[in-house]
Amino acid sequence: MHIVALDIGSYKIKAFLAEIDKNGKPFLIDVLEEYSSGIRKGEIVDINEASIPLEKIFEKIKTKDKTAINNIFVNVGGANIKCQNSRGIIAVSRADNEISQDDIDRVVKASQAIKLLPNRMIIHNITREYIIDGINDVREPLGMSGTRLEVNSLVIDVFSSNVKNLINLIESLGGSVSGLVYNPLAASRSVLTKGSKDLGVVLIDIGAGTTSLSVYDEGKLVHAMSFPMGSSNITNDLAVGLKCSIALAEIIKIFFGRAISAEAPAKDRITLKDIHEKSGFEANILDKNFKSSISVRFVAEIIESRLEEIFELINRELKMLNKYGQLPAGAILCGGGAKMSGIVDLAKKELKISSDIGLPETKELEIYHQDFENSINEPEFATATGLLYYGMDQCAKESSWLIGENFSFKKVLKYFMP
Repeated sequence: MHIVALDIGSYKIKAFLAEIDKNGKPFLIDVLEEYSSGIRKGEIVDINEASIPLEKIFEKIKTKDKTAINNIFVNVGGANIKCQNSRGIIAVSRADNEISQDDIDRVVKASQAIKLLPNRMIIHNITREYIIDGINDVREPLGMSGTRLEVNSLVIDVFSSNVKNLINLIESLGGSVSGLVYNPLAASRSVLTKGSKDLGVVLIDIGAGTTSLSVYDEGKLVHAMSFPMGSSNITNDLAVGLKCSIALAEIIKIFFGRAISAEAPAKDRITLKDIHEKSGFEANILDKNFKSSISVRFVAEIIESRLEEIFELINRELKMLNKYGQLPAGAILCGGGAKMSGIVDLAKKELKISSDIGLPETKELEIYHQDFENSINEPEFATATGLLYYGMDQCAKESSWLIGENFSFKKVLKYFMP
């Protein structure tokens, strides 16, 4: 069976084409990328524009396998996604008090009976623990005995229109969605270890339009959220501060950016020649008004200021959870923004916890070509790799974290809305 893991971001669209073999192992066949259009802050703002790069990817996929786009696992992004704690309680149905799968399904569904605005829908209902007759932290209640079964869950919901636009975009190009996964959950699947989740860890995914985070403690997801600020804000800040074009600001950010201004030599400057030698682009073509040199430290000061703001927003969330400075496994950074030079040291300073770059784990993959392994071993591929693993999990067995195969927006609304 062939599947597609599709990471639709504000800056780039990334897709993995993979075959799931009879043993359930994914075999990576192709890695595809296109620059995004019609996507802003992780949400579709122009479906016609968004279809242009996605159609290119689909056409390339169909040259390898025509059926793969019928099984797409895609990310859900944007800053409007919310999570809340929920609880479900039922009486065990069997006379002998043995808990059946039907009981588990009923209690999970009971935890979804929460108040939502009419324009919102649930995309994830994540079980934290089951409780049997007051006994907490039961991981697998099937076959156990009790008269009352409870579940503590984390429910994640989103604007229905955002999901509908995403589904419509894919279906308009002949594709079909088999699963939806919230960005930081997908990234966590490929980057975080069981050990780090048990100890306590925050995953920070710095994308172009948004920054997302997921917090784990004692092996459980504690919190997940996104806010509308990412590496594109750094580019915009540079364009304003340097009085240059967005295109040139992006080049300067990528090739000369630093997260800590104090480490940038005060007298060093970036010249036209430097930009050409590093990037291959002519700065005066990217920006006809660019005729002088730029201070390396000034560039770093602009970048550092925005990153400090991002980390401050993360700290607010951690303080709300009473986890500020209290996560033994620290912070794991992924996404394209995590490639900024010096960002790990700045994260340690601002978050007051150990920090590191999170690279997607590829041990579960069989990779067709060595070049693929080299290219995806980067923090910006964390979400796409996680989506592929979710697809693998879904093919092996139905997962409560994913919407099932033969996805229908109308069916989802009917199932999840109270």
